[in-house]
Amino acid sequence: MDFKDYYKILGVEPTADDKAIKAAYRKLARKYHPDVSKEKDAEAKFKDASEAYEALKSADKRAEYDDLRKYGQHGQPFQGPPGWQSRGGYGGGAGQDTGDFSDFFSSIFGSRGNGFGGAQGRSAGRRGQDVEMELPVSLEETLSNESKPVTFQVPQYNGAGQHVSNTTKSLNVKIPAGVADGERIRLKGQGAPGIGGGAAGDLYLIIKFAAHPKFDVEGEDLIITLPLAPWELALGTEVAVPTLTGKINLKVPAGSQNGQRMRAKGHGLLNKAGQRGYLFVQLKAVMPKNTDDEVKALWQELATKAAFDPRESWSS
Repeated sequence: MDFKDYYKILGVEPTADDKAIKAAYRKLARKYHPDVSKEKDAEAKFKDASEAYEALKSADKRAEYDDLRKYGQHGQPFQGPPGWQSRGGYGGGAGQDTGDFSDFFSSIFGSRGNGFGGAQGRSAGRRGQDVEMELPVSLEETLSNESKPVTFQVPQYNGAGQHVSNTTKSLNVKIPAGVADGERIRLKGQGAPGIGGGAAGDLYLIIKFAAHPKFDVEGEDLIITLPLAPWELALGTEVAVPTLTGKINLKVPAGSQNGQRMRAKGHGLLNKAGQRGYLFVQLKAVMPKNTDDEVKALWQELATKAAFDPRESWSS
C-alpha cells in the first residue's frame, strides 16, 4: 500500500484553506472527467482528485490525514506510525463504503470513506478516553531516526464507565522529522480502552524541547554564544564551533564586534520540508580575569596608540 499525498495530487499547499482545496478539485475534475476528457489516464487522475478532495474537505478527516502525513512520502510504501492501526477492516469492509477509493484511503477512514453507510458495522459502545502527556525531547533527538521509549499511565474503566485503576503502558515512538517545540502528536488507539466494544482513545504527546547546555532555539534556527578574547576579535581567528552533529571551523574576521552574529547554513533544526535551518554564532568578548602589571602596561600602551573613542558618537 503506497502513501498518497493528497495536497500534491490537488496541487495545493498543506496550508491551503477549504476554498482553495475546493477550487483545485473542481479544476481537476473538469480537466479529467472521463465523460469529456481526452487526457491520458484521465479516469485514474479523476479518481485520485476525487479521493484527495474527499479526504481534505472535512475538517475531521483532514486533521486525521495531517497526523499521518508526517510519516509518509508520496508513492512510497506506507506502514504508519507506532501504534497506528488501519481501519480497513472495520464494518462491512473498506471496499463496500469507499467505492473506487484506494486501499490507502480505506486504511485511514475505513467505513467512513465517502459518507455512505458510515455507521454500519460499528459498535454502539463508548469511545475510550484520550491520554495526554508532555514528551521531553533533546535537540539531538529531533535529528535522529531512532525510536524513543515512552511510558505513560492509561485509565481503566468498568462496564458502567467508572474509573477503577490505571495501567502502565510503554511504546517506542519515532519523533517526526521537523517536529516543533509544543507540537501535539497523536498516536491513534493508544489511549484508554473503549467501553462496551467502543474504540480505544488516542494518546497525545506534547513535544517539549529539553534545555540544551550550548544552544538556544529560534524556530528552526539555533544560537550558540562563542567566547572570544578581545585580541581574537581585533586580529581575527579560526575556532572549532560545536554543532548538534559534530564541529565546524568558523573563521572570525579581523575587526569583528562583540555581539555580532555569524551564521552557518544547514546546521540548525530540521523543518517540515526536511531541510535544516541556520546555526547563528554570536560573538562575545571575554576579558581576562587576572592581569599582572606587565599585562596592564600593554593595555595602557594599546589605549594610547589606538587613540580610539568608542563613545565618539555621543558628542554629535
